[in-house]
Amino acid sequence: MTGNDTNQQGPATDVVAAARNLAPLVLAARDEAEQIRHLPPRVAKAFAAAGLFQMYFPRSMGGLELPPLTAFQVIEEISKTDGSAGWCLMVANGMSAFMSLMPAEIGRHFAGYPADFRAAGSLRPLGNATIVEGGYRVNGQWNFASGIDHANWLYCSSNVMENDKPRLTAEGKPVVRAMWVPRDRATIVDTWSVVGMRGTGSQDFTVDDVFVPSAHTLSIADPPRETGPLYHPRMMFTATWTGTVANALGIARGAIDAFVDLAGREGTTMSPELLRNRPYAQARLAEAEAIVNAARAYVIDAVGTAWAAACSGTADMDRPVAQARLAIAHGMRESVRAVDLVFHAAGTNAVYNKNPLERYFRDAHVAVQHLAALPVHFESAGKVLMGLRPTDLGW
Repeated sequence: MTGNDTNQQGPATDVVAAARNLAPLVLAARDEAEQIRHLPPRVAKAFAAAGLFQMYFPRSMGGLELPPLTAFQVIEEISKTDGSAGWCLMVANGMSAFMSLMPAEIGRHFAGYPADFRAAGSLRPLGNATIVEGGYRVNGQWNFASGIDHANWLYCSSNVMENDKPRLTAEGKPVVRAMWVPRDRATIVDTWSVVGMRGTGSQDFTVDDVFVPSAHTLSIADPPRETGPLYHPRMMFTATWTGTVANALGIARGAIDAFVDLAGREGTTMSPELLRNRPYAQARLAEAEAIVNAARAYVIDAVGTAWAAACSGTADMDRPVAQARLAIAHGMRESVRAVDLVFHAAGTNAVYNKNPLERYFRDAHVAVQHLAALPVHFESAGKVLMGLRPTDLGW
């Protein structure tokens, strides 16, 4: 199997087709999402009905457990229409992958039948989990909980407390466990007033002295209970962040399409000649097109190769994972570069809310702030290419 082998897609047709069919609904709700600052309920309900929140949820728990490049196509497709909606899908599926660390019966209990698992939360250990009989008492405030308005379970990463002190590892670091808390046991704190990705509902939330059974907790340092390649310890963050770059590339594609539409209708302040007829605009469009296509091809090839390595059970995952993680970080940054090109080529037209290009511009610049695009990933990939081993998250 090569990185471009379409046979790896599995049951891709149904979910990708569903995403395409839902594009008109997402488009119609786009302005509303921007105003209410979260995904409109009818869109979230449609996503859930189509299984789009279940792509990384384990099959043993009722999920689809699809390959990363299938999820990539779905998230990219939705993000072309609305970056915020695509972001919500990315986050929910990434969070659901962590259920691979839980017993299948717990996952089935959480999701019900048919499976309906919509996760939000935070990887940051911003809470305290005090050890009590049978579990933990959890308190804290977490931020950036994208999709919390439509979530039914929250991932609350917490420092484990014992006798009013943090429990420490053998290395002297705080012990961290994630607590799964029902959404209705948390309180949303309205903090999401931002420049871009306004429709993601990435609010803060608090949990006040909630009991969480030990069976409803996990550590990302634990080995997965699920054996599928999607949950391979070396593949977990690569798969999760494949959705993140899909969102960025989808936003870039949406911006390019919006620019082409605008260029066929508008001139600029200094000239009535349509943008489409100007060599400068033509060149910037072509440059943006080349950037997005090249970055996308690298992601598909590198993630596909890493997926093939995980499926084959090879022990040598270093270079495939490094190339995939490098492609993800590179693709996110290149997406912003492409959006910037068409935004500036549009001139003053681009600054008006009536033209969707300005929203793609704002969303792209927020999306690239994600952990998956940080410069440290270039350093880590460079270490691997030099024959060294990085110690960063998920490598």
